[in-house]
Amino acid sequence: MSLYDAVRDLPLEIEEQSLEGLELMTPTDFLRKTTVVRLRGRGEEGIGEDVTYTPEEHDRLPARAAELDLAGRWTLHELSQQVAELPLFDTPPEQPQFVDYRRWAFESAALDLALRQAGVSLGDAVGREQRPVTFVVSMGLGSPPSLERVRGWLDHYPALRFKLDATPEWTDDLLAELAASGAVDSIDLKGHYRGTVVDNPADPDLYRRVAEALPEAWLEDPALDDATTPVLEAHRDRVTWDAVIHSVADIEALAWPPRTVNVKPSRFGSVERLFAAYDYCEENGIGAYGGGQWELGPGRGQIQLLAALFHPDTPNDVAPRAFNLAPQPGLPESPLVVRARPAGFLAL
Repeated sequence: MSLYDAVRDLPLEIEEQSLEGLELMTPTDFLRKTTVVRLRGRGEEGIGEDVTYTPEEHDRLPARAAELDLAGRWTLHELSQQVAELPLFDTPPEQPQFVDYRRWAFESAALDLALRQAGVSLGDAVGREQRPVTFVVSMGLGSPPSLERVRGWLDHYPALRFKLDATPEWTDDLLAELAASGAVDSIDLKGHYRGTVVDNPADPDLYRRVAEALPEAWLEDPALDDATTPVLEAHRDRVTWDAVIHSVADIEALAWPPRTVNVKPSRFGSVERLFAAYDYCEENGIGAYGGGQWELGPGRGQIQLLAALFHPDTPNDVAPRAFNLAPQPGLPESPLVVRARPAGFLAL
């Protein structure tokens, strides 16, 4: 039985729903807004989080709540099909993937509610036992790049591991210091972003210097072309993918079979596509790790719970939210013990 078969026929009843906006000004002066979706029925509540990156989309969403009403009795699969037909945005969003981000908010809330109404946890439903989650802290190093935040975090947590966004501004001296730290698990080359503040065009010199200076690190999302592909040939086993992975078909379409991929739940949009990816990776011996999207609310706990159930021992980019802020003491360390509610799809 597939993972999705274990949950697709769960019944759920929605009597009312609401939307709650969250926002945070990040240390880099980036205004982050998300929207929490709450579905209620039979005395239970299911929760999800829309991680769309354009702040104005969250500002407009409450006025459209009536168009997105899901009141009624459904199976989880029936509701998923209904969400796929909803006008999730009033006009095409800035980035096409935002449709999946918003769909995931409603689907994850529906999964949470269905499980709560059934009185079972996600782990029980899919026959998985959660384990402590290894996590990395993901960040850029600014412009001009500086290791100040990395050093600050390591002062508090000497065993902390990092996933860092590389840019052409990285010098050989900076790479040498990163290598000496022994704290880098992966480098995000961000070669597949278009029209965003983190776009990073193909750069064979950067790829070569990073690959050679950090021979143990994963190399995520390079842009492959005639100049960069030869540089990465010797490092194929370390190349992994994130931004292009939205379905099993995307994994199958990669230039070569990967050793591991970033299975980021919100990128998949639906529970069905996400669970199909978990099944496919397990059946084909492909590793998986999870990733976050600057969640401000319950979405962070949900991706931590999925990591605890499906890939706890990999470099999961699911660190507790406070690791997105300034270095500080007193935070949970890796591996993270995820405490799930007795029923539903939510971590406490």
